[in-house]
Amino acid sequence: MTTAPRAAPAATAPGTPRLVDLFEHGLDAPICLTWELTYACNLACAHCLSSSGRRDPRELSTAEAKAVIDELEAMQVFYVNIGGGEPTVRADFWELLDYATAHHVGVKFSTNGVRITPEAAERLARNDYVDVQISLDGATADVNDAVRGPGSYATALRAMENLAAAGMRNFKISVVCTRHNLPQLDAFKALADRFGAQLRLTRLRPSGRGADVWDDLRPTAAQQRELYDWLLAHGENVLTGDSFFHLSAYGQALPGLNLCGAGRVVCLIDPVGDVYACPFAIHDEFLAGNVRAPGGFGGVWRDSELFRRLRTPQHGGACASCAFYDTCKGGCMAAKFFTGLPLDGPDPECAQGHGEERLARRPAGRAHLPKPSGDHSHRTSPRPVDLVLTRRRPPVSDCAEDPLAGLDLTPMEKDGARA
Repeated sequence: MTTAPRAAPAATAPGTPRLVDLFEHGLDAPICLTWELTYACNLACAHCLSSSGRRDPRELSTAEAKAVIDELEAMQVFYVNIGGGEPTVRADFWELLDYATAHHVGVKFSTNGVRITPEAAERLARNDYVDVQISLDGATADVNDAVRGPGSYATALRAMENLAAAGMRNFKISVVCTRHNLPQLDAFKALADRFGAQLRLTRLRPSGRGADVWDDLRPTAAQQRELYDWLLAHGENVLTGDSFFHLSAYGQALPGLNLCGAGRVVCLIDPVGDVYACPFAIHDEFLAGNVRAPGGFGGVWRDSELFRRLRTPQHGGACASCAFYDTCKGGCMAAKFFTGLPLDGPDPECAQGHGEERLARRPAGRAHLPKPSGDHSHRTSPRPVDLVLTRRRPPVSDCAEDPLAGLDLTPMEKDGARA
């Protein structure tokens, strides 16, 4: 794993820097990064942060992706968090996964489960350097499928059953918290316990298609407080990826780093090689460079002017006088940007209510709000169906935009008998 600068001591004794303060100045390589391998996806989730659906014909080739992995190995990046789109529908997914783990780069990938067959589950269970996150946004089919599409709950559940049967323990159930599924927190935890998995909760951001549904899906203020209390009670056994550090303004800091790591310890590589400061801020305002440029990914990470600015001390703006600024740091950059709030102002879901005040003063409608870069949504919104692979895929052509191009797929039987 990449470490903090050698000159900076560990922060434990009074008067010495805290680890979070060291991270604010950035590291010589990200601790981890998110890499969206493809925008192709068989689903059309209402809150998709990257507006995925159709494959971008410009996406990195297998050779280019391997070159990025070589850089990550040289930079000693601890692991890469692979997403999409649905990464498993990319023709070279398994090849890239094996290449990364063989080159000492751990892989954590997020999937809706469509291709986690019993055979795939057994393959994953044999690799100690792979972690799997099954996306599920409802502990019941009605809540989940309303956001992720009909049949998606059954697909995810079948994938979890396959992973558990293969002996893979501690895989993740990844939940984006909404006002409809927060009452199901205990049920999510029970589901994770049932499969020997670990629950991972993340925050709903107004990014991608999520910008269009954020007002309707975001938790209420009362639910935010309930979530905070629940995390205090269960947080040691539940992962959050530091999604909820803005809730630390309720008083006690939640487990985790409690820091916006954008451009400091994390970043995003998108399918065409563009590097963004944050996985939730896919917009030209936060574009740092491209891995295809001279210097590759390492050059972007080290030399990007955007990243240099993000690594300088932040003055806090309107939040600096708040007693809780030292714990919440003003909240999420992406959430503020896509809701039209100033970056040096309060988080739109500020636990002290300052964000709601700012939101109320915005002009009506969405015309004035920044629009996420790139919409890869299906041209129509087809009903997602469960699919099964029946033969090996031929290579996908460079110009194919169909997320399932090259696949010979047969619809699953309604009774779910086919795995």
